[in-house]
Amino acid sequence: MTDDAIRQAALANKTWVYEEARKLVARYPDGKPNGEAVVFETGYGPSGLPHIGTFTEVLRTTWVRRAYEVLTGGRVPTRLIAFSDDMDGLRKVPGNIPNGEVLEGALGKPLTKVPDPFGCHPSFAHHNNELLRQFLDRFGFDYEFVSATDAYTSGRFDDALRQVLRHFDDILGVMLPTLREERRLTYSPVLPVSPTTGRVLQVPVRVVDAEAGTIAFTDEDGSEVVQSALGGRSKLQWKVDWAMRWVALGVDYEMAGKDLIDSTIQSGKIARILGRRPPEGFNYEMFLDEKGEKISKTKGNGLTLDDWLKYGGERSLEFYLFREPKKAKNLHLGLIPRAIDDYWQFRGRWPEQPVEQRLGNPVHHIHGGAVPEPSTLPLSFGLLLNLASLPGVADKDTAWRFVQRYAPETSPERDPELDELIGLAVTYARDFVVPGLQRRAPTATETAALQDLDAFLADLAPDTPADEIQNGVFEVGKRHYGKEALRDWFQAAYETLLGSSQGPRLGSFIALYGIDNSRRLIAEALAA
Repeated sequence: MTDDAIRQAALANKTWVYEEARKLVARYPDGKPNGEAVVFETGYGPSGLPHIGTFTEVLRTTWVRRAYEVLTGGRVPTRLIAFSDDMDGLRKVPGNIPNGEVLEGALGKPLTKVPDPFGCHPSFAHHNNELLRQFLDRFGFDYEFVSATDAYTSGRFDDALRQVLRHFDDILGVMLPTLREERRLTYSPVLPVSPTTGRVLQVPVRVVDAEAGTIAFTDEDGSEVVQSALGGRSKLQWKVDWAMRWVALGVDYEMAGKDLIDSTIQSGKIARILGRRPPEGFNYEMFLDEKGEKISKTKGNGLTLDDWLKYGGERSLEFYLFREPKKAKNLHLGLIPRAIDDYWQFRGRWPEQPVEQRLGNPVHHIHGGAVPEPSTLPLSFGLLLNLASLPGVADKDTAWRFVQRYAPETSPERDPELDELIGLAVTYARDFVVPGLQRRAPTATETAALQDLDAFLADLAPDTPADEIQNGVFEVGKRHYGKEALRDWFQAAYETLLGSSQGPRLGSFIALYGIDNSRRLIAEALAA
């Protein structure tokens, strides 16, 4: 495929990343004025550690950025800003950190003035910002890190802050109708930093001189203070801050969760008041847990990024996150096996697909249009899980011996992705599959069928192909259950041999596990 062929196909493609990228093409038909870069942004609150939501937002934004670069033929420069709102006042002590008591006396102070409970950085925000950068670097994201504290204190935001002060009443006109009556009494778009305590104050503010950037307010000790709002001596309320940031940084695209729809609307109105069109973007749906409830850090019902990576690897997570971002998605460890196998199924289709279909294939975007070889694996992750769940296959080396007998051309050195999957399968099976397995004794009908299956296997050579074994398994089932009840036969085999109501294609499983080993499973079931 030529770059032009891909671009032409992308211009009409309905995949969500191209739909989003076309918004930017419509925004700047001839590119941004003066050859400036189109700016993408993602935001992060450093009062907590980076999490799967952080990864999701940066990843999805990166996909849209790449799609835009395809649509413009790479002629328009782009930038991705990872913004840390580290001047926000600490509202409460997080419950998942050590030495939380060192934060108690810093409530209300900017996060960059809060002591680091881990004792290794100048502040709590510096600690979490460093983790954010390590986190993003770990996955190879191309981004520019911007600290709110640096932007405020360096004067980078001063011009936009003056614009906020000039339009102070207009911004109040947007915000006050959205607030509860008691909140309106103290609300101010500008939050001064107390000159005595260093806390970010939620107090009424009066603009003294917008051009000079001067404000007046009552400090915590009751004294009247007149001071500059510039140079880090104030910050803005969340929705006003978001709009000001779009203006000051020239942000053209930012997506946000569905829970921020109202914030997006209000911030968009404020951005227009400040003289700039708000960025393009969309509101993605939130994640749900196994019970269909919204994932909440407070409830502790979320799934960490490291959890998924430990059991499913990076590619399966990226595949899962690419699809249907505007649809509420469950996010729990039980989704991993299917996500892995779906990823490999889509990867297997990609080489033979025409360009129009490739552009809608998630693996095309996961790999930036350069999907690696091989396109398929000799066996599925589901089959590996069944193998790793059996007695005596509790480690990676043992599992590899079975795999190499099934697929002799493979090895850990030649097939690193298969090697990774085998390790993931062993870990997942150990922690989630094996504890729930419970093989049951067969009924009289099942006993007769299993005896027939054993007799069939006894006549086979050790290297009998999986398809030939599968055909024999079907014939046994038809003799004992009839064509209409073959599902009952397979379920009985899974429950008596594997201890689960579901299982793999039996021909493939027997070929992988070995005919002698499979006959031993049957003998154990018949003796139960």
